[in-house]
Amino acid sequence: MYTPADRSSLRDALVAAARADARVAGAALTGSAAVGAEDRWSDIDLSLGLAPDADQSGVLADWTDRMYREHAAVHHTDVWSRGTVYRVFLLQSTLQVDIAFAPAEEFGALGPTFQLLFGEAVEQPQWSTPAPVDVVGMAWLYALHARSSIARGRVWQAEYMISGVRDHVLTLMCLRYGVPHSQGRGLHLLPSDGASAVEATLVRSLDVEELRRAFRASVDVLLLEVEYVDAELAVRLAGPLRGLTASGDFGS
Repeated sequence: MYTPADRSSLRDALVAAARADARVAGAALTGSAAVGAEDRWSDIDLSLGLAPDADQSGVLADWTDRMYREHAAVHHTDVWSRGTVYRVFLLQSTLQVDIAFAPAEEFGALGPTFQLLFGEAVEQPQWSTPAPVDVVGMAWLYALHARSSIARGRVWQAEYMISGVRDHVLTLMCLRYGVPHSQGRGLHLLPSDGASAVEATLVRSLDVEELRRAFRASVDVLLLEVEYVDAELAVRLAGPLRGLTASGDFGS
């Protein structure tokens, strides 16, 4: 297991390597370190801005080799956004290291967690927040599939779909309270009474009656949350969504 000192030492080494790499024109801290919010479990988040003539694939290959050869990486995976690749490394110590390799024109802040270390950043369009009404649409779509999964006896799919309804309800709550919604990052910031109302949606077993109970609970909290988005829409959705949870609609 890594320590905060291990993490700081590795981050310093990576920043030094970036400064020494002529193909890297800029670097920035991103994530919690950029806003002084690191804790014992934080990972390393760096963004590297490539020089205009740099070969991105070559830089990726060389830095990946460095992570395995010098820093005990055991695996990595990629996430792409436009022309930027976010290469995420898992180290033997369980430390996660995220390094963004951004073309020159994409090196810049996408949100508040961006602290420029060297080089010049380019103004970027900010990440958009999902429209609550679109989140509502995805929630009722999961609800439709929860109903059919239970009716078909596909209990694992039913659990997945019920959890999907809950996840979208929690996203709506995050949007309403203005806390981070992505990957559950702001769930701990929700008022305790609001979050506790969602506890009943947790699926405790794959018994069909338990799935039905959790499904009814998920529809209840969804409709409550939709009222904050659009009260008239909540009225329109109430009939169909409550109909999904009626016992006769499950084929029994």
